[in-house]
Amino acid sequence: MVLETRYAKSGEVRIAYQVVGNGPLDLILVPGFISNLDHQWDNPALAHFLSRLASFSRLILFDKRGTGLSDRTGSIPTLEERMDDVRAVMDAVGSERSAVFGTSEGGAMSMLFAASYPERCQALVLYGAYAHFFTWVLPPDKFEGFLDKVEQSWGTGASITAFAPTWAPDERFRQWWARSERLGASPSAVLALLRMNSEIDVRHILPTIHTPTLVLHRTGDTRVNVEAGRYLAQTIPGAKYVELSGQDHFISAGDHDSVACEIDEFLTGSRAHVERDRILATVMLTDIVDSTKRASELGDTRWSALLDQHDRIARLEIERFKGREVKTTGDGFLATFDGPARAIRCAAAISEGVRSLDLQVRGGVHTGEIEVKPDDISGIAVHIAARICDLAGAGEVLVSNTVRDLVAGANLRFGDYGFHALKGLDEAVHLYRAETEEHVRAASAR
Repeated sequence: MVLETRYAKSGEVRIAYQVVGNGPLDLILVPGFISNLDHQWDNPALAHFLSRLASFSRLILFDKRGTGLSDRTGSIPTLEERMDDVRAVMDAVGSERSAVFGTSEGGAMSMLFAASYPERCQALVLYGAYAHFFTWVLPPDKFEGFLDKVEQSWGTGASITAFAPTWAPDERFRQWWARSERLGASPSAVLALLRMNSEIDVRHILPTIHTPTLVLHRTGDTRVNVEAGRYLAQTIPGAKYVELSGQDHFISAGDHDSVACEIDEFLTGSRAHVERDRILATVMLTDIVDSTKRASELGDTRWSALLDQHDRIARLEIERFKGREVKTTGDGFLATFDGPARAIRCAAAISEGVRSLDLQVRGGVHTGEIEVKPDDISGIAVHIAARICDLAGAGEVLVSNTVRDLVAGANLRFGDYGFHALKGLDEAVHLYRAETEEHVRAASAR
């Protein structure tokens, strides 16, 4: 996808924007408190979500003044000024009327825009939004403590636990999140923006919104209480409310396809069928044996340092054997390979490599059809690999009979591990213990 970033002039301030897709309706996305137009496309999940929106609309993206690629200003922007920025961007792209999609803090501005300029707002979509900060985000007595944490850790990615907890264990996404913080706004600007956001209260304007409105909220949202979404839907006349499962506040963490499908149906009247990428792959799962016990013995600091060393070794081996790291599981890795022999050797190499750290790793390998998502994989093959890994002992790599049959001639040896009933499967699976040359030499040495 070729992306072009341009600038619209709102008074004396230049607002960065992008236009993606050429659908029959305009959809302008009003982001949360920070964003960066260029950097967001480096996140596979977010890029997938935005592309999904662009499949049925002309998607208009922008960075709000003071954030991302837009101009920095000497003062904290008001909601009214930010509404002017929305109009400036719409004018720049020739959009007379647009559906307005407000996420998180951007929801308040979107609601105010819909109430103030109904002739320019075709529809209103709200996700993870709120009308009053202190009621549904943070109470006043916890706000200053939150600001202190932000000031100390901004730019490190620490805030991912509050906004996208399911991504927190994955170092790749944590690094992307840290760059998002740094590229979105400076520490001082973030503190000022958060203080401005804490003053948001648009409850009194909700009954004046007469634009068709869709309110989306995840039930377990860790940042904005689900009651915020319920209140919006109850107070905005005629609003449609859809409650989604999940705990991530950040929209592309978790099941973002469901979010996109709800928006698609609301704006177009139909829900497009989303084709899933299904491929045959070998799934490898590894797991540190007795990790909870070791973490308790070592303490958080020493365990975290040891885990970092384990992760570096695992990533080097996954790369060496041409695998694709899908995600970390906290104390292990999920990866896919286009060849089962490489997956077995990779799991064995990880197990051997972390012995120097006084860690023991077990592994499970299975080959089957998987569904590929931007930041994850799913399917019965993944569940089978996980169950096989759970059955492995310290230092063992167990494989399914499917894997064993596919590696004939690969100079790998196996020991019979018997038939095992795996949860979710009707028939028992014949498992084998992989005995690679590295393991044979290590066993002889011992």
